[in-house]
Amino acid sequence: MRGLKLGFVLVLAVVSLVAAGCGSGGGGGGGDEKQGSIAQKYDLKGATVTVGSKEFTEQLILGNIAKEALKAANASVDDQIGLAGSVAARKALTSGEIDTYWEYTGTGWITYLKETKPIKSVEGQYKAVADRDLKENKIVWLPPAPANNTYAFAVRNEAAGQLGVKKLSDMAQFVKTRPQDASLCVGEEFTARDDGLPGVEKAYGFKFPPDKISKVDEGIIYEETDKGQRCNFGEVFITDGRIAALGLTLIDDDKQFFPKYNPSLNVRKEVLDRHPEIRQIFAPIAAKLDTPTLQKLNKAVDVDGQLPEEVAQQWLRDNGFIG
Repeated sequence: MRGLKLGFVLVLAVVSLVAAGCGSGGGGGGGDEKQGSIAQKYDLKGATVTVGSKEFTEQLILGNIAKEALKAANASVDDQIGLAGSVAARKALTSGEIDTYWEYTGTGWITYLKETKPIKSVEGQYKAVADRDLKENKIVWLPPAPANNTYAFAVRNEAAGQLGVKKLSDMAQFVKTRPQDASLCVGEEFTARDDGLPGVEKAYGFKFPPDKISKVDEGIIYEETDKGQRCNFGEVFITDGRIAALGLTLIDDDKQFFPKYNPSLNVRKEVLDRHPEIRQIFAPIAAKLDTPTLQKLNKAVDVDGQLPEEVAQQWLRDNGFIG
């Protein structure tokens, strides 16, 4: 009888080991390497972090990267990804409705801190906005990603030579001599930002004819610019994968008007003080987010039709952060 019991126990043990092995690749706790580097190094069990983002593709991807990374560290995550624009996301952060989201250094400097002159260097712009926002608003800017998601104007490749606008300094003469062709598609927010249309027109000394400016959803600017019917020029983000996919040409910002827009995870200071591990979790993540990487991730959503959360999870897996 004792031998039968021992054999039964051994069978149960084998079954348990097999079951554990099958489940280890899913990204839970424990020390298995398949779970990814975050789960191996950090444990935020008991912490609740509210993650937000703006509503455009890159922000949805970055928001999901933040959410999945925190979940891998056993934090409980309240998902507020997809807030309606910069103002809403920033207000949610400063009011405590969310604890963290990815923001761009140039946006922080110009839009939130009300500065009018961007700082040319990536390091200088980051330090300036990080120092002031911490002091004035208790918002911590974690070290930024190397990607620069700055604004640009684009034109469809086949019309670039015909229109003859290679750099923004050419636009003043073009608008003056060919106003009928000076058509522009822009998002609503871009028309009201100091680092957007009003600022660039002032810096370069031209104005698009008001009746040639079409305010459209950010998501369709690329397609509308490619069609060339509603607009010859479009406001774009240079990390967007649709620029290459649709065959658009970027117009050189030869006076370097547009600020640096390096994404940085913004965290409320009181949250980071309670959970300082957040800084270490996101340092290697940010370091890998260069411009080609964001272009690839954005393309996966906007061109290939994948979901932002799937793209975020796959990228984290591919880089060993999660299992």
